[in-house]
Amino acid sequence: MATAQQAIQEIDDYIRKHGGPYSAWYAGIATDPRSRLFNDHGVAEKGDAWIYVDCLTDSAARKVEEHFLAKGCDGDTGGGDSSTKYAYAYKKNAHTKP
Repeated sequence: MATAQQAIQEIDDYIRKHGGPYSAWYAGIATDPRSRLFNDHGVAEKGDAWIYVDCLTDSAARKVEEHFLAKGCDGDTGGGDSSTKYAYAYKKNAHTKP
């Protein structure tokens, strides 16, 4: 569990470690990040670069999402509800959506 700033740092560190420009990554928020990543986006649990962080509140998760969208990650705001407290990112691949 992390504050918005801690989550931003954790995800940023992960993106730097796995490389590519921010535009090569997708960032979003979810209530169930594993389902969102592996079912909805088609991310491979083994082999793909992905991360999610519990941000404690939906407002913190939205701040994290907005930060990465402003940096150039793919994605969009406006999803989720008050139970959406996870921020996630994954490196886009030919098999992921998008």
